[in-house]
Amino acid sequence: MDLLKDIETLVVRGHIDAASNYPKDLSGKPGVREKVAEALEKGFSPQDILLNALISGMKIVGEKYEKNEIFVPEMLFSAKAMKNGLQQIRPLLVGDVSIRVGTVILGTVQGDMHDIGKNLVGMMLEGAGFEVIDLGINTPPDKFVAMARQHPDALIGMSALLTVTMKNMKAVIDSLRYNGLKNKVMIGGAPVTESFANEIGAEGYSINANQAVSLAKQLLSA
Repeated sequence: MDLLKDIETLVVRGHIDAASNYPKDLSGKPGVREKVAEALEKGFSPQDILLNALISGMKIVGEKYEKNEIFVPEMLFSAKAMKNGLQQIRPLLVGDVSIRVGTVILGTVQGDMHDIGKNLVGMMLEGAGFEVIDLGINTPPDKFVAMARQHPDALIGMSALLTVTMKNMKAVIDSLRYNGLKNKVMIGGAPVTESFANEIGAEGYSINANQAVSLAKQLLSA
């Protein structure tokens, strides 16, 4: 079987490396880490590995998730496996702008300490070729503003898991616009709705991590 196809399959299965016990039937066997190293040794280009193994693998994962064939835990393992491979080739991709789809600034809003959803969105975006700047949890509006100034073409993604912190999404958008920044904004999280996104002036709303990738592409290409 083609080595790139092997890596793609391992991403879909979520098998990070030989030390990983997930999934059980692949425990002790080479994972994404070993296969990416092997591909580099055999002369495969970092671009080929990225586009035809890592990104293509996450595309399959996204499709399976949309069809309810896999769920968040499996998706997280796949995203971690992809990220492991990405870390190996990233130094070799520096300066190659052709593979960068765009930049997304991510953060959980002020007052909210939840990050599982945000992290999953970030890993899915990286798997689709985006550069992700993760501001972490409990992120105040001025931190979003400062990063948006540095990256005026970046998309801003905000997450909230609590109804009491949702209002802080509006505070971020208001701060961006008050400072003359035109970065597009997408939001998500358990209590967030499309109508709320429209109400606070966000350009997009995503119900899950896979949809966030499609939305990010759409917003940055518009």
